[in-house]
Amino acid sequence: MASSGAKAATPVIVVTGTSGAGKGSIERILLSRMPELELDVSATTRPRRSSEVDGVHYWFVSDEEFDRKLEEKGFLEYITFPWGQRSGTLRSEIDRILDKGKIPVLDLETDGARYVQEKVPEAVTVFVTAPTFEELERRLRARATESAGEIGERLELARQQLHEAEYFDHVIINDDLQRAADQVQQIVQER
Repeated sequence: MASSGAKAATPVIVVTGTSGAGKGSIERILLSRMPELELDVSATTRPRRSSEVDGVHYWFVSDEEFDRKLEEKGFLEYITFPWGQRSGTLRSEIDRILDKGKIPVLDLETDGARYVQEKVPEAVTVFVTAPTFEELERRLRARATESAGEIGERLELARQQLHEAEYFDHVIINDDLQRAADQVQQIVQER
């Protein structure tokens, strides 16, 4: 994890947790209900999936471009995953959202979320998880977007991340999507 400083006159909402917990589903509901929020589009070095659009789902960048942005201190935070890809929050994206008068919503891995929590005191952090580890594994396998090896790595990472939940402002157990979205909405409204 590396970066320095942060621009945040307005709080940022950080959603974190394990892969397969339903973070993206909760965020979609939240964004549809709360027009003052906007999802930050992260940069990633992983290949684009056929259903994804550059600049909408992620900014898909080469390793060289990612390195250049690192050298220019263009990331608020970034992570290198055990399976090789890198992803990060572009400072330019945060600035773009803030300049529109909106509140950025960041979907981050736990390391990035803890970094932002430390560097941006106004950040509100929400950790989302499935009700059980078995349900988490079922969801990961059902979405069929990763190879079996990558699923195994994500499950190992999830085991580690579950131990970090207590460090975040709020923990949401996503056993019912609408109820979980309602809880996150209430947290955001009370910020």
